[in-house]
Amino acid sequence: MNSVVAVIGDGQLARMMQPAAVELGISLTVLGSSLDSSAAQSVQKTVLGDYTNLDDLRRAVSGADAMTFDHEHVPNEHAEVLLGEGVIVEPRPHALIYAQDKLAQRRKLAALGVPVPEFAAIENTANIEDFWSRVDGNVCLKAARGGYDGHGVWFPASLAQARELVEKLLADAVPLVAERKVGFIRELSVLVARNRSGEIRAWEVTESVQRDGICVEAVAPAPNLPVQKSEELQELGAKIARELDVTGVMAVELFQLADGSVFVNELAIRPHNTGHWTQNGSVTSQFEQHLRAVLDLPLGCTDMCGGYTVMANILGGPEIPAQGMKERMSAVWERFPQAKIHLYGKEYRPGRKLGHVNVTSAQEDEARRVAKAAAHYMVHGAWASA
Repeated sequence: MNSVVAVIGDGQLARMMQPAAVELGISLTVLGSSLDSSAAQSVQKTVLGDYTNLDDLRRAVSGADAMTFDHEHVPNEHAEVLLGEGVIVEPRPHALIYAQDKLAQRRKLAALGVPVPEFAAIENTANIEDFWSRVDGNVCLKAARGGYDGHGVWFPASLAQARELVEKLLADAVPLVAERKVGFIRELSVLVARNRSGEIRAWEVTESVQRDGICVEAVAPAPNLPVQKSEELQELGAKIARELDVTGVMAVELFQLADGSVFVNELAIRPHNTGHWTQNGSVTSQFEQHLRAVLDLPLGCTDMCGGYTVMANILGGPEIPAQGMKERMSAVWERFPQAKIHLYGKEYRPGRKLGHVNVTSAQEDEARRVAKAAAHYMVHGAWASA
């Protein structure tokens, strides 16, 4: 095929597109900040530059058949300019805005009849006072732009604290949206892909486990989710992709309540942490599917390869283990040869996503046990039971 895809961003998502690109005969060009970044270590070509600089973006997309992203922070005005210059930008700016701006997202989804928590734009302290009263103090305050992995989310314990937070954040020019705090029993994720021709495919609904705002585990298919509910949620994801004109992979993060109903929590219009299990648990991974979609190729089958696949993130622990990474990997494989370890080539930092482990098994409990144990050893250099 000899197609070239320019990926803006040099993190682990761009890195994990590379194996799929090789198999598809696609060359990747990454716009990155460093030659030792996660993606730059593995892709064919890295252009050093700043994704907020239009000229750097132009250099990165020169000669590419399509441009895509491993994060949502590229200025939309730059993407619009590139579209006007004939660059194929996927997803388009008019779709990407709903991952960039939480208030715009909430307004759009509400207009489409998609279930979202009660929300309000917060432009002054009077707004937060009104909203606090309306939801009886069940307030979640969010930065409308720029938040990720638990950053940019606050749960004020009192109205006075809410006022203080709003005053400080608005003074720092942080746009804000308030939402009713939802009493959910678990978090789910619906991963879908759509190409420019309008073909859509969805993967099995995934249960995600969060700690400190970071996904630590993803289980597919979501345990104890009735088939009818799973199909309903997959169709919800497809509806959002159609209505927002999304191209590429999109994750719809959901809160599930005790009565089985759901609210949309967030949208990620790119490959997503809750979809990493697809690398080893699905006929077509989210990374291969994303590349197919941005080049408007037919999408691949999303059937699962086994009963359950569990992904456990490898997050930097409080200190670096004395045992080296190679030795830790060997120890994991000696005990669990079925574990698939994926590393991101990142320097150690406490809490940082350094990689993940995927495990497929006919039994959910077995897949979870092995994935958790393997990830724990990769973090600490010791078994959890030791």
